Amino acid sequence: MGRVDGDLQQIVGRHVRRLRTERGLSQEALADAVGVHRTYLGGVERGERNLTLRSVERLADRLGVPPEALLSRPQDD
Repeated sequence: MGRVDGDLQQIVGRHVRRLRTERGLSQEALADAVGVHRTYLGGVERGERNLTLRSVERLADRLGVPPEALLSRPQDD
């Protein structure tokens, strides 16, 4: 309801970038930890990549948050 095409991708990307930087991780370090290329992770953070649920789980695990934390709309939106 009310979601624009790709909106969820943008939300996940913002959460990943925020959590990655809060934890002091480079894109390369996080990409290596989840088994993807740095440019792919950059696309995730920009909301350009359509992730599988398994990918969301891997990112959440490496960032130390539950998967739903990456999917929820930020409070300031």
